[in-house]
Amino acid sequence: MQKRKLGKSGIEVNPLGMGCWAIGGYFILDGMPDGYGKVNDEESIKAITMAVDMGIDFFDTSDVYGTGHSEEILGKALEGKRNEVVIATKFGFTYDSTKREITGTDFSKDYVKWACEQSMKRLKTNYIDLYQLHLSEI
Repeated sequence: MQKRKLGKSGIEVNPLGMGCWAIGGYFILDGMPDGYGKVNDEESIKAITMAVDMGIDFFDTSDVYGTGHSEEILGKALEGKRNEVVIATKFGFTYDSTKREITGTDFSKDYVKWACEQSMKRLKTNYIDLYQLHLSEI
């Protein structure tokens, strides 16, 4: 596949990527069920592995997808393959992962730093590609 630049980031990826909202599963937003519903983590990991094997090198997720579950599954699936892929994640919603419930929003400097640190732990990585964010600069 011919690589393309990802927005203005300068990062090059194959033209087909994988969105990871569905692997996050169920969560609650504004008191109502949201997310994809019941998921099978083993099947999700197989799908991600197959995607990498087929040349997919861009994965888009968020800390809010399943209140962190999507990032956890993506991190497990990409263990040992991290240098082969580009991971984009998002933040800004606050949540209670034990209840799998979205609780609000926060865009403060402290929250951005905390959210990125938590995402990197779940993703089992020390960097997030899309933002090239260096926590010491926040």
